[in-house]
Amino acid sequence: MLLIYLDENGLNEAEREQCYGESAQFARELSAGGRCTAAAPLHPTSTATSVRFRQGKRLVTDGPFAETREQLGGFFLIDANNLDEAIDIAGRVPAGRWGTVEIRPVLEIPGLPQNLAGDVDPARFRST
Repeated sequence: MLLIYLDENGLNEAEREQCYGESAQFARELSAGGRCTAAAPLHPTSTATSVRFRQGKRLVTDGPFAETREQLGGFFLIDANNLDEAIDIAGRVPAGRWGTVEIRPVLEIPGLPQNLAGDVDPARFRST
């Protein structure tokens, strides 16, 4: 999985739209080559809700979990044969010009439905 971190206020509207367009094109290219399972940008952290469980009680707060200089802005779920291939793909992520692309292997856990991530429709999670 490629996690995209950047300062969500570091891009102007034109740069953001350019990044979205380039990222969509990049996702289509990866998908055509059988290398992308899912990809989506995330809404700003101002729309985030964090849920914690402490001492048997649920605590719900507005906002992200942590205050940081860079925020999680989106992801690409890719299928790479090895770390070198993942690094090559990560190096071509358009948002990497403004932030950081973190490569994280996805754990395979017995009992999870197959292709679950590929069934995700990012439109279901957009705020209205």
